[in-house]
Amino acid sequence: MVALNLAVLFAAGAAQAEQITIAALGDSLTQGYGLPQEDGFVPQMQAWLRAQGADVQVINAGVSGDTTAGGLSRVGWTLTPDVDAMIVALGGNDLLRGINPAASRANLDGILSAAGDAGVAVLLVGMQAPGNYGPDYKAAFDAMYPDLAATHGTLYFESFLKGLTDLPDRGAAMRDYMQGDGIHPSAAGVALIVQAMGPKVLALIDRAQ
Repeated sequence: MVALNLAVLFAAGAAQAEQITIAALGDSLTQGYGLPQEDGFVPQMQAWLRAQGADVQVINAGVSGDTTAGGLSRVGWTLTPDVDAMIVALGGNDLLRGINPAASRANLDGILSAAGDAGVAVLLVGMQAPGNYGPDYKAAFDAMYPDLAATHGTLYFESFLKGLTDLPDRGAAMRDYMQGDGIHPSAAGVALIVQAMGPKVLALIDRAQ
C-alpha cells in the first residue's frame, strides 16, 4: 500500500511538473488595455490553449506604454526559473515615438539573447511600420523581426493584429473589433487575435517541453 501511494504521488508530481509556463512580454496590447481582466490577451490565450489540451499557465508581463527598451530593462526579472517559454510582442510604442529601428533592433536582440541564455523558448511577434516615416525607416523596422528570429532561432509570428488585418474587409474589421481609440482591440477582437496566433503558441509549447 505504501509503495502504491508513493507511485501515485510520483505520478501526480510528474504530471504537475509537465505544465508549461509562458511569460507574455509586451505592451498595452499584451496587458489588455481598456478591457476587463478576463477579456485581455493573456487570459483569452490561456483559455484557448487549455481548450486545445495544453497544460499551460500564461503570465501577463505586459506594461502599457512600454517600448523595446523597457522590455529589455525588465526581461531579467521576467525570466524567473519557473518560466519555460516567452512571447515577445514589443515595438508598437517605438513606432509611435519614431525611435530609430537600429535601437529597437538592439533592444530586441538583448531580450532574445537573455532568453537564450536562460534556455527559454521564444515566440517573437512582429509588426509593420506605416509608410509615414519613409521607406528606409519602414524597411529597417519591418525587417528586424524576421531577421532576429532567424538569427536567434526563435519562432516568429508576423503581426499581433494578424487575426484582424487578415479579415476580408480590413476597414470593417478595424471598426468592429477595435476599441474607440482605434489602437487597442475589443474583447471580440482579442478572441480573433488569439485564434490566429494560438497555433504558433502551441508550437512554442512543443518547443519548450
